[in-house]
Amino acid sequence: MSNPSSENAQVSESEKQRRKIVEKGLRFLAQQGQSDAGTFSDRAGPGVTALAITSALRNGHSLDEPMVAAGLKALEGYVKPDGGIYGNGRIKNYETCVAMVCFAEANKTGTYNNLLKRAKAFVTEMQYGEGERDPSDPWYGGVGYGGAGRPDLSNTAYMIEALRAAETEASDPAIQRALAFVSRCQNLDSEHNDTVFAANVNDGGFYYEIPTTKIDPSTSDERYTDNGGLRSYGSMTYTGLKSLIFAGLTAEDKRVKAAVKWIGDHYTVEKNPGMGSAGLYYYYHTFAAALDAAGVQSLTDSDGNEHDWRADLIAELAERQNEDGSWSNENQRWFENDKNLATSFALMALAYCD
Repeated sequence: MSNPSSENAQVSESEKQRRKIVEKGLRFLAQQGQSDAGTFSDRAGPGVTALAITSALRNGHSLDEPMVAAGLKALEGYVKPDGGIYGNGRIKNYETCVAMVCFAEANKTGTYNNLLKRAKAFVTEMQYGEGERDPSDPWYGGVGYGGAGRPDLSNTAYMIEALRAAETEASDPAIQRALAFVSRCQNLDSEHNDTVFAANVNDGGFYYEIPTTKIDPSTSDERYTDNGGLRSYGSMTYTGLKSLIFAGLTAEDKRVKAAVKWIGDHYTVEKNPGMGSAGLYYYYHTFAAALDAAGVQSLTDSDGNEHDWRADLIAELAERQNEDGSWSNENQRWFENDKNLATSFALMALAYCD
């Protein structure tokens, strides 16, 4: 039988560790990550700036903190006449959505109400709706990086999160359209996924995109199974779970149950299941955000071991933190070798662990 006082002491030590590494991470962003213009890694557009400021706000920084004030001012400079918040327009949905989350976090007194209203209209206009796609179409409800072209689960999830951050109800038509797309990205043979891929894997996990042309499984072991299924992987499954919850589903829904089971069966904080080190810090953020949104306090893995996911994540991120307080990924895929991006994702993940 476990000792309650020992468990309480462990939680206390874990929280002390969390606060220590958060402080170091925020100090890195303020002293080394931010440019004189208030931006972070602005060669990549406003996205990293939005993530960095969101991570600071969620970890207790006030609006008048110099880093936060300068970052918000810089981010306002990306607001476009069409309501979007983006750089060169290549990834304008993603950039607008992460900026919306940031401004919503900073909107305690309603300063950004109009900005958020216009940004909401901008991102929902890019979504594939009834005017462009029939509800039976696999791409219906989805959105991609720049609007036109292939939609994907990551961008669609960012849109759902941005709309909810801007106080949009789960029942909103845009969110319910997005739920249809998200459900079709789940390896679950049910009435919610009518694609040809639903039954091929059927493990409850999620994949990134829905192909609409014939695929050759031999072209990518990473993406496809031998029978033409789409492989589930960690960051997308947590992203999918988070989106299901934000769209109003509960723990009793079969989609949520299947996703939580996949997560337990593939539980780890050492890698992004199915992708290894690729997208690891994005994985940490979606991992924490999804489990917090779903109200999951602990998870049982495939060997029957129970895990306090918050304590596990804190310990793993403490071990991975660089001497200068930053985090970075040696795997350069998806720009995670950029310290500002990886550090922002790590700090956002840690904000769910207090």
